[in-house]
Amino acid sequence: MTWRPDYSAHAAFVAPARSSSALWRFLLGLFVAVIAYVALNEFYFQSIYALMGSAATAFHGTLLQGATPQAMYLLLFSFATMAMAVGVTVRVVHRRNTRSLLGAPERLWPSFRAVSIAMLALGAVLLILPPWDMGGELTPNLPLGRWLLLLPLSLLAVLVQVSAEEIVFRGYVQQQLAARFNSPLIWMVLPSALFALGHYLPAEAGENAAMVALWAGIFGILMADLTARSGSLGPAIAVHLWNNVSAILIISLPDDLSGLALYLAPFSMDDPAAMRTWLPVDFAMMLVSWLAARLAIRR
Repeated sequence: MTWRPDYSAHAAFVAPARSSSALWRFLLGLFVAVIAYVALNEFYFQSIYALMGSAATAFHGTLLQGATPQAMYLLLFSFATMAMAVGVTVRVVHRRNTRSLLGAPERLWPSFRAVSIAMLALGAVLLILPPWDMGGELTPNLPLGRWLLLLPLSLLAVLVQVSAEEIVFRGYVQQQLAARFNSPLIWMVLPSALFALGHYLPAEAGENAAMVALWAGIFGILMADLTARSGSLGPAIAVHLWNNVSAILIISLPDDLSGLALYLAPFSMDDPAAMRTWLPVDFAMMLVSWLAARLAIRR
Protein backbone atom coordinates (compact mmCIF):
# COMPACT_ATOMS: atom_id res chain seq x y z
CA MET A 1 0.00 0.00 0.00
CA THR A 2 1.46 3.36 -1.07
CA TRP A 3 1.08 6.33 1.24
CA ARG A 4 -0.02 9.50 -0.50
CA PRO A 5 -0.80 12.89 1.04
CA ASP A 6 -4.36 14.15 0.74
CA TYR A 7 -4.07 16.84 -1.92
CA SER A 8 -7.71 16.66 -3.02
CA ALA A 9 -8.28 20.30 -2.01
CA HIS A 10 -5.46 21.39 -4.30
CA ALA A 11 -7.60 20.78 -7.40
CA ALA A 12 -10.00 23.58 -6.46
CA PHE A 13 -7.07 25.88 -5.63
CA VAL A 14 -5.50 25.27 -9.05
CA ALA A 15 -8.76 25.32 -11.06
CA PRO A 16 -8.75 29.10 -11.84
CA ALA A 17 -5.35 28.72 -13.54
CA ARG A 18 -6.31 25.87 -15.87
CA SER A 19 -7.89 28.01 -18.58
CA SER A 20 -4.60 29.85 -19.13
CA SER A 21 -2.05 27.18 -18.29
CA ALA A 22 -0.01 27.23 -21.52
CA LEU A 23 3.69 27.21 -20.70
CA TRP A 24 4.41 30.19 -22.95
CA ARG A 25 1.80 32.20 -21.07
CA PHE A 26 3.39 31.33 -17.73
CA LEU A 27 6.84 32.36 -18.97
CA LEU A 28 5.37 35.59 -20.32
CA GLY A 29 3.67 36.11 -16.98
CA LEU A 30 6.96 35.74 -15.12
CA PHE A 31 8.55 38.31 -17.43
CA VAL A 32 5.68 40.78 -16.97
CA ALA A 33 5.68 40.24 -13.20
CA VAL A 34 9.41 40.96 -12.92
CA ILE A 35 9.15 44.12 -15.05
CA ALA A 36 6.10 45.32 -13.14
CA TYR A 37 7.77 44.62 -9.80
CA VAL A 38 10.95 46.49 -10.69
CA ALA A 39 8.92 49.48 -11.94
CA LEU A 40 6.57 49.59 -8.95
CA ASN A 41 9.38 49.08 -6.45
CA GLU A 42 11.44 51.84 -8.05
CA PHE A 43 8.45 54.19 -8.01
CA TYR A 44 7.80 53.33 -4.33
CA PHE A 45 11.32 54.14 -3.13
CA GLN A 46 11.86 57.12 -5.40
CA SER A 47 8.63 58.62 -4.10
CA ILE A 48 9.84 58.15 -0.52
CA TYR A 49 13.25 59.67 -1.28
CA ALA A 50 11.56 62.62 -2.99
CA LEU A 51 9.47 63.26 0.11
CA MET A 52 12.55 63.05 2.34
CA GLY A 53 14.52 65.55 0.28
CA SER A 54 18.13 66.10 1.37
CA ALA A 55 17.83 63.57 4.21
CA ALA A 56 17.36 60.72 1.73
CA THR A 57 21.08 60.19 1.06
CA ALA A 58 21.95 59.69 4.72
CA PHE A 59 18.90 57.46 5.25
CA HIS A 60 19.70 55.14 2.32
CA GLY A 61 22.33 53.06 4.16
CA THR A 62 20.12 52.67 7.22
CA LEU A 63 17.23 51.65 5.00
CA LEU A 64 19.13 48.81 3.35
CA GLN A 65 20.12 47.38 6.73
CA GLY A 66 16.69 47.84 8.30
CA ALA A 67 18.43 49.26 11.37
CA THR A 68 15.55 51.49 12.56
CA PRO A 69 11.79 51.03 12.91
CA GLN A 70 11.20 53.54 10.10
CA ALA A 71 13.54 51.69 7.77
CA MET A 72 11.94 48.35 8.60
CA TYR A 73 8.43 49.64 7.91
CA LEU A 74 9.52 50.99 4.52
CA LEU A 75 11.20 47.71 3.62
CA LEU A 76 8.38 45.45 4.79
CA PHE A 77 5.59 47.48 3.20
CA SER A 78 7.59 47.61 -0.05
CA PHE A 79 6.69 43.93 -0.51
CA ALA A 80 3.21 45.12 -1.43
CA THR A 81 4.67 46.07 -4.82
CA MET A 82 5.52 42.38 -5.35
CA ALA A 83 1.91 41.36 -4.75
CA MET A 84 0.69 44.20 -6.97
CA ALA A 85 3.00 43.09 -9.80
CA VAL A 86 1.63 39.55 -9.69
CA GLY A 87 -1.90 40.95 -9.52
CA VAL A 88 -1.28 42.90 -12.72
CA THR A 89 0.17 39.77 -14.35
CA VAL A 90 -2.80 37.60 -13.45
CA ARG A 91 -5.29 40.11 -14.81
CA VAL A 92 -3.41 41.08 -17.99
CA VAL A 93 -1.68 37.85 -19.01
CA HIS A 94 -3.98 35.19 -17.57
CA ARG A 95 -7.25 37.15 -17.51
CA ARG A 96 -8.42 35.82 -14.18
CA ASN A 97 -9.37 37.26 -10.82
CA THR A 98 -6.46 38.26 -8.62
CA ARG A 99 -8.27 36.95 -5.54
CA SER A 100 -8.04 33.44 -6.98
CA LEU A 101 -4.34 33.45 -6.01
CA LEU A 102 -5.38 33.13 -2.35
CA GLY A 103 -7.87 30.29 -2.61
CA ALA A 104 -11.55 30.27 -1.71
CA PRO A 105 -12.35 32.55 1.27
CA GLU A 106 -14.19 29.70 3.04
CA ARG A 107 -10.89 27.79 3.06
CA LEU A 108 -8.50 30.74 3.44
CA TRP A 109 -9.69 32.42 6.64
CA PRO A 110 -10.60 29.37 8.78
CA SER A 111 -7.29 27.68 7.99
CA PHE A 112 -5.33 30.89 8.64
CA ARG A 113 -7.04 31.27 12.00
CA ALA A 114 -6.58 27.61 13.00
CA VAL A 115 -2.89 27.53 12.10
CA SER A 116 -2.24 30.89 13.77
CA ILE A 117 -3.73 29.52 16.99
CA ALA A 118 -1.53 26.44 16.65
CA MET A 119 1.59 28.56 16.11
CA LEU A 120 0.82 30.75 19.13
CA ALA A 121 0.18 27.65 21.25
CA LEU A 122 3.49 26.17 20.09
CA GLY A 123 5.23 29.41 21.01
CA ALA A 124 3.66 29.33 24.47
CA VAL A 125 4.84 25.76 25.01
CA LEU A 126 8.39 26.70 24.03
CA LEU A 127 8.24 29.66 26.41
CA ILE A 128 7.44 27.50 29.45
CA LEU A 129 9.96 24.76 28.65
CA PRO A 130 13.26 24.69 30.62
CA PRO A 131 15.50 27.70 29.92
CA TRP A 132 17.52 27.70 26.73
CA ASP A 133 19.74 30.21 25.03
CA MET A 134 21.30 30.98 21.68
CA GLY A 135 24.88 30.46 22.76
CA GLY A 136 25.13 33.75 24.65
CA GLU A 137 23.20 36.58 26.25
CA LEU A 138 20.48 38.32 24.25
CA THR A 139 20.99 42.06 23.82
CA PRO A 140 17.98 44.31 24.51
CA ASN A 141 17.10 46.36 21.43
CA LEU A 142 13.86 48.35 21.50
CA PRO A 143 12.53 49.36 24.95
CA LEU A 144 9.53 47.17 25.85
CA GLY A 145 7.12 50.11 25.99
CA ARG A 146 8.04 51.36 22.54
CA TRP A 147 8.02 47.82 21.15
CA LEU A 148 4.48 47.25 22.43
CA LEU A 149 3.35 50.61 21.04
CA LEU A 150 4.71 49.71 17.61
CA LEU A 151 3.53 46.09 17.71
CA PRO A 152 0.17 46.46 15.87
CA LEU A 153 1.78 48.26 12.91
CA SER A 154 4.75 45.87 13.04
CA LEU A 155 2.46 42.84 12.80
CA LEU A 156 0.68 44.41 9.83
CA ALA A 157 4.00 45.12 8.11
CA VAL A 158 5.20 41.52 8.55
CA LEU A 159 1.81 40.24 7.35
CA VAL A 160 2.18 42.31 4.16
CA GLN A 161 5.69 40.93 3.59
CA VAL A 162 4.86 37.24 4.08
CA SER A 163 1.55 37.47 2.20
CA ALA A 164 3.31 38.95 -0.83
CA GLU A 165 5.88 36.14 -0.86
CA GLU A 166 3.21 33.47 -0.50
CA ILE A 167 1.08 35.03 -3.25
CA VAL A 168 4.06 34.92 -5.62
CA PHE A 169 5.54 31.50 -4.86
CA ARG A 170 2.72 29.34 -3.45
CA GLY A 171 0.03 31.32 -5.24
CA TYR A 172 0.99 32.33 -8.76
CA VAL A 173 3.96 30.05 -9.52
CA GLN A 174 2.55 26.94 -7.81
CA GLN A 175 -0.92 27.39 -9.31
CA GLN A 176 0.28 27.90 -12.87
CA LEU A 177 2.72 24.98 -12.75
CA ALA A 178 0.17 22.66 -11.13
CA ALA A 179 -2.38 23.62 -13.80
CA ARG A 180 0.11 22.44 -16.43
CA PHE A 181 1.95 19.57 -14.69
CA ASN A 182 0.55 16.88 -12.39
CA SER A 183 3.79 15.96 -10.66
CA PRO A 184 4.50 17.59 -7.26
CA LEU A 185 8.18 17.38 -8.19
CA ILE A 186 7.43 20.25 -10.57
CA TRP A 187 4.75 22.40 -8.92
CA MET A 188 6.12 21.91 -5.40
CA VAL A 189 9.89 21.86 -5.94
CA LEU A 190 10.40 24.48 -8.67
CA PRO A 191 8.69 27.37 -6.80
CA SER A 192 10.64 26.37 -3.69
CA ALA A 193 13.90 26.43 -5.65
CA LEU A 194 13.08 29.97 -6.81
CA PHE A 195 12.24 30.90 -3.21
CA ALA A 196 15.60 29.48 -2.08
CA LEU A 197 17.43 31.38 -4.81
CA GLY A 198 15.92 34.63 -3.51
CA HIS A 199 17.35 33.83 -0.07
CA TYR A 200 20.86 33.06 -1.30
CA LEU A 201 22.77 36.05 0.11
CA PRO A 202 26.52 35.41 0.09
CA ALA A 203 27.32 39.07 0.81
CA GLU A 204 25.35 38.93 4.08
CA ALA A 205 25.59 35.26 5.10
CA GLY A 206 29.13 34.50 3.91
CA GLU A 207 29.98 30.81 4.30
CA ASN A 208 26.45 30.10 5.55
CA ALA A 209 24.71 31.42 2.42
CA ALA A 210 24.09 27.96 0.94
CA MET A 211 22.70 26.61 4.22
CA VAL A 212 20.37 29.59 4.59
CA ALA A 213 19.15 29.06 1.02
CA LEU A 214 18.64 25.34 1.72
CA TRP A 215 16.56 26.27 4.79
CA ALA A 216 14.41 28.54 2.60
CA GLY A 217 14.00 25.83 -0.05
CA ILE A 218 12.80 23.24 2.48
CA PHE A 219 10.53 25.83 4.06
CA GLY A 220 9.06 26.49 0.60
CA ILE A 221 8.36 22.78 0.05
CA LEU A 222 6.61 22.49 3.42
CA MET A 223 4.50 25.58 2.67
CA ALA A 224 3.62 24.14 -0.74
CA ASP A 225 2.47 20.97 1.02
CA LEU A 226 0.25 22.95 3.42
CA THR A 227 -1.20 24.89 0.48
CA ALA A 228 -2.01 21.68 -1.39
CA ARG A 229 -3.57 20.09 1.70
CA SER A 230 -5.74 23.08 2.57
CA GLY A 231 -6.60 24.40 -0.90
CA SER A 232 -5.63 27.94 0.08
CA LEU A 233 -2.70 30.11 1.16
CA GLY A 234 -4.13 30.43 4.68
CA PRO A 235 -1.85 27.92 6.46
CA ALA A 236 1.30 28.97 4.58
CA ILE A 237 0.71 32.65 5.35
CA ALA A 238 0.08 31.82 9.02
CA VAL A 239 3.24 29.72 9.47
CA HIS A 240 5.31 32.24 7.51
CA LEU A 241 3.86 35.11 9.53
CA TRP A 242 4.65 33.72 12.98
CA ASN A 243 8.05 32.47 11.86
CA ASN A 244 8.96 35.97 10.70
CA VAL A 245 7.42 37.60 13.76
CA SER A 246 9.86 35.53 15.82
CA ALA A 247 12.83 36.38 13.59
CA ILE A 248 12.04 40.06 12.96
CA LEU A 249 10.03 41.33 15.92
CA ILE A 250 11.24 39.23 18.85
CA ILE A 251 14.86 38.11 18.34
CA SER A 252 16.66 39.45 15.30
CA LEU A 253 20.23 39.13 14.08
CA PRO A 254 22.15 42.31 14.96
CA ASP A 255 23.46 43.01 11.46
CA ASP A 256 20.31 42.55 9.38
CA LEU A 257 16.70 43.77 9.69
CA SER A 258 16.93 44.48 13.41
CA GLY A 259 15.00 47.76 13.62
CA LEU A 260 11.78 46.32 15.09
CA ALA A 261 13.24 43.58 17.29
CA LEU A 262 12.81 43.41 21.04
CA TYR A 263 16.12 41.57 21.41
CA LEU A 264 19.24 40.95 19.31
CA ALA A 265 20.86 37.53 18.97
CA PRO A 266 24.40 37.06 20.34
CA PHE A 267 25.79 36.35 16.87
CA SER A 268 25.49 37.75 13.34
CA MET A 269 24.58 36.08 10.07
CA ASP A 270 28.17 35.95 8.86
CA ASP A 271 29.41 34.11 11.98
CA PRO A 272 30.02 30.60 10.51
CA ALA A 273 30.41 28.65 13.75
CA ALA A 274 27.41 30.14 15.56
CA MET A 275 25.10 29.98 12.55
CA ARG A 276 26.00 26.35 11.87
CA THR A 277 25.21 25.54 15.48
CA TRP A 278 21.89 27.36 15.44
CA LEU A 279 20.55 26.48 11.98
CA PRO A 280 19.86 22.78 12.83
CA VAL A 281 17.73 24.00 15.74
CA ASP A 282 15.91 26.28 13.33
CA PHE A 283 15.42 23.36 10.93
CA ALA A 284 13.86 21.33 13.75
CA MET A 285 11.55 24.21 14.68
CA MET A 286 10.48 24.53 11.05
CA LEU A 287 9.49 20.85 10.94
CA VAL A 288 7.61 21.08 14.25
CA SER A 289 5.73 24.15 12.99
CA TRP A 290 4.78 22.30 9.80
CA LEU A 291 3.50 19.30 11.76
CA ALA A 292 1.51 21.56 14.09
CA ALA A 293 -0.03 23.30 11.07
CA ARG A 294 -0.94 19.94 9.55
CA LEU A 295 -2.71 18.95 12.74
CA ALA A 296 -4.53 22.29 12.78
CA ILE A 297 -5.97 21.84 9.30
CA ARG A 298 -6.35 18.03 9.73
CA ARG A 299 -5.53 17.07 6.16
